[in-house]
Amino acid sequence: MSFLLPKLTSKKEVDQAIKSTAEKVLVLRFGRDEDPVCLQLDDILSKTSADLSKMAAIYLVDVDHTPVYTQYFDISYIPSTVFFFNGQHMKVDYGSPDHTKFVGSFKTKQDFIDLIEVLYRGAMRGKLIVQSPIDPKNVPKYDLLYQDI
Repeated sequence: MSFLLPKLTSKKEVDQAIKSTAEKVLVLRFGRDEDPVCLQLDDILSKTSADLSKMAAIYLVDVDHTPVYTQYFDISYIPSTVFFFNGQHMKVDYGSPDHTKFVGSFKTKQDFIDLIEVLYRGAMRGKLIVQSPIDPKNVPKYDLLYQDI
């Protein structure tokens, strides 16, 4: 399913997407095309992209081609999904310690649609962090790994 969504394969392309996506939520899925959980998430993203086209622009980013962003967003698990609005990094309180990204796949298409709607409405009101509409039991749980402490 990954082939249905546009891919960003360099830091320059990611920078350009962040700078040029206006009045929409920019969705960046960091992962690898051959990873089974990434494929599961890509299926949800591609099936919802048309319905969300007025609110969101969805791109796939290969973690191996964008080490600067992989490190910047501390992506240690894939897939990880990061959100922007008008060049601003949007954070979401999922009830977990990490508000910077969604780790893993969404359980349902509706979970993803609901999240985009909340992000879009919040961003239009100037918010940089929103409360996740996703049922906490549908949010994958991961322990944050701290290295070099």
